Amino acid sequence: MTVTEPKTSGGVIGTRMLRKEDPSLLTGESKFSDDLVIPGALYIALLRATVAHARIVSIDTSAAKSSAGVVAVYTYDDLKDDWAGPMPCAWPVTADMKNPAHFPLANGKVNYVGDGVAVVVANSKTAAIDAIEAIEVEYEELTPVLDLEDSVSDSTVIHQDLATNSSYLWELIPNKDAVDEAFSNAVHTVEERYIQQRLIPAAMEPRSLVVVPAPFGGDFTVYTSTQIPHILKVMLALTLGISETKIRVIAPSVGGGFGSKLNVYAEEVLALAIARKLRKPIRWTEERTENALATIHGRGQVQDIELAADANGKITAVRVNILADMGAYLQLVTPGVPLLGAFLYHGVYDIPNYSFSCTGVFTNKTPTDAYRGAGRPEATYAIERAVDALARKMGVSAIELRRRNFIPKEAFPYPSAAGLTFDSGDYAANLDKALSILDIEPILAEKQARIDAGSTKVLGVGLSFFVEMCGLAPSRVLASLNYGAGGWEAATVRILPTSKVQVVTGTAPHGQGHETSWSMIVADKLGISPDDIEVLHSDTAIAPYGMDTYGSRSLSVGGSAIHLATEKVLDKARAIAAHQLEVSADDLEYSNGTFAVKGSPEKAYPLAAAAFEAFTAHNLPDGMEPNLEASVTWDPPNFTFPYGSHFAVVEVDTETGKVELVRYLAVDDCGNRINPLIIEGQIHGGLVQGIAQALYEEASYDAAGNLLTSTLADYLVPSATEFPFFELDHTVTPSPTNPLGVKGIGEAGAIASPPAIINAIIDALSHLGVSHIDMPASPQRVWETINNAGK
Repeated sequence: MTVTEPKTSGGVIGTRMLRKEDPSLLTGESKFSDDLVIPGALYIALLRATVAHARIVSIDTSAAKSSAGVVAVYTYDDLKDDWAGPMPCAWPVTADMKNPAHFPLANGKVNYVGDGVAVVVANSKTAAIDAIEAIEVEYEELTPVLDLEDSVSDSTVIHQDLATNSSYLWELIPNKDAVDEAFSNAVHTVEERYIQQRLIPAAMEPRSLVVVPAPFGGDFTVYTSTQIPHILKVMLALTLGISETKIRVIAPSVGGGFGSKLNVYAEEVLALAIARKLRKPIRWTEERTENALATIHGRGQVQDIELAADANGKITAVRVNILADMGAYLQLVTPGVPLLGAFLYHGVYDIPNYSFSCTGVFTNKTPTDAYRGAGRPEATYAIERAVDALARKMGVSAIELRRRNFIPKEAFPYPSAAGLTFDSGDYAANLDKALSILDIEPILAEKQARIDAGSTKVLGVGLSFFVEMCGLAPSRVLASLNYGAGGWEAATVRILPTSKVQVVTGTAPHGQGHETSWSMIVADKLGISPDDIEVLHSDTAIAPYGMDTYGSRSLSVGGSAIHLATEKVLDKARAIAAHQLEVSADDLEYSNGTFAVKGSPEKAYPLAAAAFEAFTAHNLPDGMEPNLEASVTWDPPNFTFPYGSHFAVVEVDTETGKVELVRYLAVDDCGNRINPLIIEGQIHGGLVQGIAQALYEEASYDAAGNLLTSTLADYLVPSATEFPFFELDHTVTPSPTNPLGVKGIGEAGAIASPPAIINAIIDALSHLGVSHIDMPASPQRVWETINNAGK
């Protein structure tokens, strides 16, 4: 398929349409899981481990069971017969991957602070929480494993039955000899080590759920703040041995996910098991500290990257070795997160030789999993930091070195050394546009003037040019990576008898504006108002098929399915109109909701009439089924590859170490643009999270494995006051691999911004001998780096 421009009729695509979702959210009409009124519901609360690594000697629940309002207290032994299997991991990245059995409650041993030890069921939330305090646990403490290199040494093994802390070794080395030869012949090389600190996803809405059993029949409705209602339904059925036909999962309004709600959590499994046992509705909503301890963490890597280059700075090889922190257990896609970046450590550069190796290791910390960008931010950070290091070593500008190495426009579709085929791109044009907006020369002049004047407030400019692998497809490629699901998406479009339109999508939005964008796609194709279109989603009874929302896949995969389903509906309506007008379907043209005979516009038939005729079925073409409805399951032929250039200008106070972000420019290319307003909102959100990683956020542990940043008083989530006005612009390079010509945008800001910020800080301090700083670049860390460089 080669489609580079969407075929449209209504002129809706590309307009700045306000989100249809917002009025109900702003007025409080929308309901989140914790808002639902469920009569007779019981509440659960979990006792969580207070030590990072220990055997459980005994658990005394007697006092808790006699506490006011308590219905039941359960430990692993009480529930062990309720599980058909352990908690799921859907991505066994290698055949010999080590995966410790992980159950919703600890089985004789706790492996991180926050590990579930017991669950209390009570008639109120406060009663459940109070009873937790009455449970007495005796631990035999063991040495915690916290450092990644300590973990890989196996000096202390966390899961004794595995005999090692290494979960897997995954390699992507197409030609090792060629890589070695490139380094042997290189004129310039750089060897860098970068740390991807752990991050805590802090969604506006914490995780929350309600499980409601039917009065009879064995059915369960699970309301939960999840990104993956369809995947969750399958996994709950497998984990608990309940027929999938008996489980309905509904994601009500979801207040943010960022990957943290792309998971199957112990609390969801526990609530369903207890609801089945007691035949009562069960609900749970996490506290903010529970969010920090027991929801997944993001990132957590040690990255060693090497570049080889010739005399002109042409990069001839990249070699990467990663230690990836799995945490104590493997969650749904934990081991696969590094693989999502494994193909992108050459970035946007035409590098012929490639070597990537990742070792996943266990630690006595909260499990890691997908967090906004998932693997792609880590890859971009490494290559963009390393390219800047090479430019400094060679004494050339970072901008010029990138130009020398860009994949040229004429090379697309580009077969990368890592094995992917990049769909489309014009990187030089994108960078040129960014530079025309930035006007860098006055900034560099002021930077030098401040240095010459001995100012303690110095300027720096940092660049990051990123490319992302979006769309998490096609299914056959995912199969080659041992991923446990497909990359397709399902959609149904129906035009009702009154000519209003229903769209059913398998995507599950949590802030991305799918109701608006999907309405725009259909409205544009049909030539009707988006207000006449309703989008149904996030309910497995209404949308039985779907692969949900993550990885910037929804538009390119889910939106394409909707576009194709709309085409099928329109084709059927065309056949009805042709039958009524007694002409060939090929003789009809369609515009603004009406079919007309070519050359005879007075002979017309409106879409609304076709919809009603399809409903009555009084005069349909022979063999045609009644009703205007079509379903499509779209499995794309390739990923999409959005890209862009991001520039950061920072001011660093050399006396205090404080970094102020003075200016931020992002010029992105996400292919054809459906709704620029939603695109800008997605970029803003991603930028805030990426800049926060660079400057503020870090999940910190002490030597005993206690999380030191377990509240928002300790973990620095920035507010709007910490950021300047973001300058946004774009280029458009349509993707040839989907009918809308779209790519992805939801993760772009989080991918591109950390290296742009850190490169800018290093640029500001390079005259003081600073060539490296770890994230987050806090005032203390910057001040120490300056002083250590001076020594």
